Amino acid sequence: MAANQFSLLGQRRFLPFFLTQALGAFNDNFYKNLLVILVTYDAASYSGINPVQLTQLAGGLFILPFVVFSGLAGQLADRYDKISVMRAVKVLEVAIMGIATFGFATHNIYALLSALFLMGVHSTFFAPAKYGLLPAVLESNELVGGNALLEMGTFAAILLGQSLAGPIAATGSTAIIGPTLFAVAAFGLLASFKIPKMSPAAPQLTLDWNLWRSTIQNLSVAHQDRIVFLAILGISWFWFYGIIVLAQMPIYASMIIRGPELTVTLLMFGFTLGIAAGSLLCERLSGGRLEIGLVPLGSLLMTVFGIDLYFSTPQLVSNVTRQISVVLADWTTWHILMDLMMIGLSGGLYIVPLYALVQRRTPIKVMSRVIAANSIWNAVFMVVASLFGALLIQHGMSVPELLLTCAILNFGVTAVIYSRVPEFLLRLLAWILMHLVYRVQVEGLENVPRRGAALVVCNHVSYVDALVLSAAVNRPMRFVMESSIFKTPILNSIFTGMKAIPVASAQEDRVIREAAFEQVSAALTEGHVVCIFPEGKLTRNGEVDTFRPGVMRILATNPVSVIPMALCGLWGSIFSHGATGLTRFLPLRFKLRVALHIGQSITASLVTPDRLRSIVLGLRGGNA
Repeated sequence: MAANQFSLLGQRRFLPFFLTQALGAFNDNFYKNLLVILVTYDAASYSGINPVQLTQLAGGLFILPFVVFSGLAGQLADRYDKISVMRAVKVLEVAIMGIATFGFATHNIYALLSALFLMGVHSTFFAPAKYGLLPAVLESNELVGGNALLEMGTFAAILLGQSLAGPIAATGSTAIIGPTLFAVAAFGLLASFKIPKMSPAAPQLTLDWNLWRSTIQNLSVAHQDRIVFLAILGISWFWFYGIIVLAQMPIYASMIIRGPELTVTLLMFGFTLGIAAGSLLCERLSGGRLEIGLVPLGSLLMTVFGIDLYFSTPQLVSNVTRQISVVLADWTTWHILMDLMMIGLSGGLYIVPLYALVQRRTPIKVMSRVIAANSIWNAVFMVVASLFGALLIQHGMSVPELLLTCAILNFGVTAVIYSRVPEFLLRLLAWILMHLVYRVQVEGLENVPRRGAALVVCNHVSYVDALVLSAAVNRPMRFVMESSIFKTPILNSIFTGMKAIPVASAQEDRVIREAAFEQVSAALTEGHVVCIFPEGKLTRNGEVDTFRPGVMRILATNPVSVIPMALCGLWGSIFSHGATGLTRFLPLRFKLRVALHIGQSITASLVTPDRLRSIVLGLRGGNA
């Protein structure tokens, strides 16, 4: 296990893979921008193709393979060793760079466009192997850091490729262009041979060479898990938003800011730097765990800074291009740059947990096919984004108005996703609570199974026990709580979103009690984790009360494993009955130290209420 995300860069299981991916992303963008720039400024010698048409054609040719070949790519990465697939793709890249070099040397536009299409094919087959490899070589608590580094490296490579394309294109020399393309591809191939080999995820899988059918099959596999499918749509929406922003940067820099060509690079650098910073920040804010609460935080900030970008847009009346020194001396330029950086940073907070969520919830044997389905949806959203932006601009919408429209749409789209999956917002609420009021130390998190049903039992210390457990444990849990607490105004909507299960004693309401046991049984049958507080009420003295026999009735119907947990440090806080004096009204002890101790799972046949209580007491020790 890596001590932090950066230590992964010193390990063979990650560094060669990281370099292989970054070099491939560099070559993709370096070549694509090189082609557009050279043909734009020397159209006559490249068959006289219209530069505007070329830009649209280049984008379409690069994205088309993702739609056509992703189904087959996902099957190959699951059927065979992912490392072998990646190496084969890198060999293909070296060959493609040979075609590209020939095209530049002879000014053959067809060879250049063919190479561009093949680079799209290269990326299509690389993506499922790339993202499918991470959960196989990283521990579960390294997924966020690994994805963060991967996104940081990818966007840094994209920016570097885009930035170097201009200066090298200006030389017009194939003596520089060809060797550069070859060298990057060759280094990527060499790095791929340093990646340790691994076993195929699904060696018995029969490949379907029908491209249409394999694509539909992959989409179907990704749709089997509702949370994974919605996460894929969330990732695709990020690419929709990102494509809109990046596509408008040249026009925004030249027509709005009235700056020279260097202004475009400056704005794109700010946006890309923000994504890299946000990606790396994820690991720190989540404590190395998968924290989906960062997703709604990121999407909300994307909207906030997108709206601020509109209001920070300068109202320049001159048509004269300003010198870069004048542009940089204008404070509005830095305001715009800050907004773009924060949109990018927010995007990093948004997308990294979604990638990690997909990888964590997807079985290894279908991982690459699900990632391929993600590539298909990404491509569809990017094409729609390009058409959407072009259509609105064509009908008279200004670039700032288009960016404002996307920021508002972002709020609406993400609100729909969170209404379908309230766990995102609830995890955000729990994350805020944990970072404002408590410092939670978790021991034994590895005892919580990644998949499958389980029953969690825990001592009941405060009104926020459920939120603390939600923030500390990666898997969503269904909580069983007293109906009187469940019906609390305002809080009821939160508990409903958590899919909490209200329960009452037989004397209070037998109907609610029986319905609760039925809901618990249904949740366990569906493979969820259900948490109960066997004491049946909050502790009045900080001690662990007698465990009621309801747990035995649950296990009689669903004999799942039981995971004992003990909360320590919440007694005496504002949310407990131990609060005295002013602490009844004010949280005077901010950043209170709280511990959650998680014991090893117990087979249902070995469980008794007294034994569970004894184990929880042992986990708690002498702390209340």
